[in-house]
Amino acid sequence: MSDNDPLFSANQHALDKEFHTCPKCGSELLMKSGKKGPFLGCASYPDCDYTRPLHAEAESFQQQIIPDSECPECGHELAVKHGRYGMFIGCSNFPDCHHIEQQEEEKKVSAPCPSCNKGELHEKQNRFGKTFYACDQYPKCKYAVNYEPVAGECNECGYPLLLKRNMAAGEKLQCANKKCGKFQ
Repeated sequence: MSDNDPLFSANQHALDKEFHTCPKCGSELLMKSGKKGPFLGCASYPDCDYTRPLHAEAESFQQQIIPDSECPECGHELAVKHGRYGMFIGCSNFPDCHHIEQQEEEKKVSAPCPSCNKGELHEKQNRFGKTFYACDQYPKCKYAVNYEPVAGECNECGYPLLLKRNMAAGEKLQCANKKCGKFQ
């Protein structure tokens, strides 16, 4: 079939109409953006609350129960789920239980926090997978660095933290104080 074929254009028009009309109320569907990505929503919102995700995998994914697993908090089964940051394992009794299995233990770095002097710096990952190091006293202390911290003192300014940097000449230590930034 070609684009000039009248049968093809009639079928295409029917598909477009099906794709662009709300199955609940018959209004037009508009492309909108939300925290989970783009979706189609009814133009007569809030009277009609119909939405449909644009990503095929979001529509086809169903929660999968893990056999012979038990939530340590409530005793229900654990399930593989799809969330805002990707796949994870959590309790199947979700609104009542908020247990989530951690894939990896966060790496504790043996460097004290120079900001609050109470906490230690831990390895964390943002939602894009980038590693950073933050104080375990968060939200009281919001100190964070992008490079691996090393306990030590700067020779220039005396700041109590150094950062391990991989440079072209090899691994070097840099002062974590933004005002100093000297390499050791």
